[in-house]
Amino acid sequence: MKRVLLTSAGLLALAGLIGTASAADLSRPPPYAPVKAPYAAPVYNWTGFYAGINGGGAWGSSTWSGVPSTFDVNGGMVGGQLGYNWQFGQFVYGLEGDADWAFLRGSTPGALCVTCSTKSDFLATLRGRAGVAFDRFMPYVTGGLAVGNIRATAAALTGVDVTNAGWTVGGGIEFAIAGPWTAKVEYLYVDLGNTACGVACGAPVGVANNVSLTENVVRAGINYRF
Repeated sequence: MKRVLLTSAGLLALAGLIGTASAADLSRPPPYAPVKAPYAAPVYNWTGFYAGINGGGAWGSSTWSGVPSTFDVNGGMVGGQLGYNWQFGQFVYGLEGDADWAFLRGSTPGALCVTCSTKSDFLATLRGRAGVAFDRFMPYVTGGLAVGNIRATAAALTGVDVTNAGWTVGGGIEFAIAGPWTAKVEYLYVDLGNTACGVACGAPVGVANNVSLTENVVRAGINYRF
């Protein structure tokens, strides 16, 4: 009888331990695998220096007031630019300077000269830019100072070759393509004012002969951002 009682007591104690362990397991929350946060690509930042090259073409008109005559000029251009951008939130402000070799040419017969010809060999600008950044894509407007030469000649006469300061305004689109590289396409309207040619361009003595030049520039460029 004593042996039976001892055996029963042992079985009860064992059952209690098993129940306690099971209850502890039930109260413990099941393990969960850690959830990895989704990858968020960094937003592109336009702040910093950049330098690059550009190329394109231009068309416009030249007016000789003393002839009088207005005719078309056109040609290609190639050059380079450098600048700096500041980004504040979604807005981007910058300053850009560029210089291009230009090959603008145009001519026409005139009443007071055998052949009136206007040429321009270079164009440089210093402009402010203001854009709105949509991550890696930025449309912008731009405007400022334009400097270029006006070469006016008539037949075998000496003509003039004068560097004029004028103004420019336009806009464009720039977008990041890979790493530090960006590409842009822009349009500029350029007014280089006018220069007095007079007798050197075939006008009679005492007759004013001012030669003006305006340009529409379309060009593409590639920039490297430092």
